[in-house]
Amino acid sequence: MTKVINKSKIAAAVIGMFAIAGSATATAQTDLRTLQNEEARVHEADRQSQDKVDSLFEQSQDLLYDYRAVVDEYENLKVYNDHVQTLVDDQKRSIESLQRQVNTIDETKQGVVPLMYKMIDALDQFVELDIPIHKERRQERVERLREIMTRSDVTTSEQYRQIIEAYQSEMDYGSGLIAYQGTLQFEGQDIAVDYFHLGRVAFLAQSMDLRNAWIFNNETKEWESLDDEFLSPLTTAIRMARKQTANDLVKLPIFAAESAE
Repeated sequence: MTKVINKSKIAAAVIGMFAIAGSATATAQTDLRTLQNEEARVHEADRQSQDKVDSLFEQSQDLLYDYRAVVDEYENLKVYNDHVQTLVDDQKRSIESLQRQVNTIDETKQGVVPLMYKMIDALDQFVELDIPIHKERRQERVERLREIMTRSDVTTSEQYRQIIEAYQSEMDYGSGLIAYQGTLQFEGQDIAVDYFHLGRVAFLAQSMDLRNAWIFNNETKEWESLDDEFLSPLTTAIRMARKQTANDLVKLPIFAAESAE
């Protein structure tokens, strides 16, 4: 009986040990899973933290690139602004210079305009005293100059330019061999002639039939007939002026023109 009881106690003890062992194993497994879960969460947290670090690093790099770009742009803009400021300063000086010139325009006109009228009067007097080369044309030019002086749509500079141009034309009459056709009034008759002048040294005319010739006497302001001996030389001179024959020496009478006073 006693042996049976002991066996029962031994069996109960073994069962208790297995129960305790099973309970410990179960607890250990639970703790292991807990540790594994915690480790997993730690890894996930580390991964997330690393992702945040990587993201922040990329953002910092982008910001660094942007900063460098802004700095470069600032430097470029500074150089450009300095350049523009230089241009503005130069333009300002030019404007100030122009303004000073504008401020003196009225004073300049006060001196130039009377001078231009005097120049036109002198030109008119010169045409009247000069040998009558293209006299009507030259008189018309003088009248045209007087007319433009009364027009408000013609600037002072343009008026002055045309006066100077007229003086240049008068100078051109004083050089070279020139021949042109026209009408000569002699002894109450209008005669078709070839005019010829050697500068202002001589002014002659020859009828179109080559039978008569005249010379202008600047002292008497009259045309005078030429001897027949000058007909052929004058014909040659007219042809030379028109480039119809080579230049050569010819014998022609001369009356020197007087100077305008």
